Amino acid sequence: MARIRPNDSGSGSEQGALESGLEKTRMSMFGKLNRLMRGKDQVDADVLDELEEILVTSDVGVQTTVDIIRNVEAKVARDKYVSTKELNDLIRGEISELLLRDSNNQVLGFEDALPNRPHVIMVVGVNGVGKTTSIGKIAYQYRMAGKSVLLGAADTFRAAATEQLDIWADRAGVPIVKQGHGSDPAAVAFDTLASAKSGDVDVVLIDTAGRLHTKGGLMDELAKIRRIMDRQISGAPHEVLLVLDASTGQNAIRQAEEFTRSVDVTGLVLTKLDGTAKGGIVIGISNEFQIPVQYIGVGEAVEDLQVFDRQRFVDALFA
Repeated sequence: MARIRPNDSGSGSEQGALESGLEKTRMSMFGKLNRLMRGKDQVDADVLDELEEILVTSDVGVQTTVDIIRNVEAKVARDKYVSTKELNDLIRGEISELLLRDSNNQVLGFEDALPNRPHVIMVVGVNGVGKTTSIGKIAYQYRMAGKSVLLGAADTFRAAATEQLDIWADRAGVPIVKQGHGSDPAAVAFDTLASAKSGDVDVVLIDTAGRLHTKGGLMDELAKIRRIMDRQISGAPHEVLLVLDASTGQNAIRQAEEFTRSVDVTGLVLTKLDGTAKGGIVIGISNEFQIPVQYIGVGEAVEDLQVFDRQRFVDALFA
């Protein structure tokens, strides 16, 4: 599945926003690293133990931390790294390798021709993670790139969901297909795709419920929506984006485990990175699930949902 990136213009301002958004994570993680090495003249077993704790408490994740520590330990034994800068550089290298090892995927710009027309994106995630907001921001960026966009309000179980998506459709300047509260979500998705076909729309974004009475009920409903969309447009949805709140740390990982077991997730959206010191979740979740992080939220403005660029993320984290 191709990842989407924005136009190269404005990349400097995007990097500035990313660095600002990661400030809490950077100050927390590397402040601890600097204190760790203060007064030390070598990286010994105690330093590695404390480094492990720093990474885990930064929500890098246990398995990813184990991978990093194992590699750092081997390189320290071989090359005798001793200074704080050398240790920082070593950790930077390990994180870069984890994030960049699957970076050979084809990358499309928002302005480029889409692989499908209409290109259908289903967005999933629990309530409160920023799902509706993310949909609105993605719609806005596609529209600014010259694409026609249509939203489908298939979260009909929560009374305020359609109203919230309606507000974001207005902000993004795109139309929306909606029905009344309690309507069949699959029917809304079907009608949205029918409208997209007749209106020659480029991109369709389908909102879905974040909670039903039972977890199984939610996953069954999402599966039904997918089947119905495929009947309207063969192969739809072409992307399934899972939205996660980065500030919830390990809870986000548990949500990813649940959704990826039940839904064929193709990309991740991590919101609220600017409000947390737990930005290490990006590293852990990318490594553990082998699903690309596609978008990250680094602020409240509509432009602050950025396409995830691995190298820019590493540069901002270590700025």
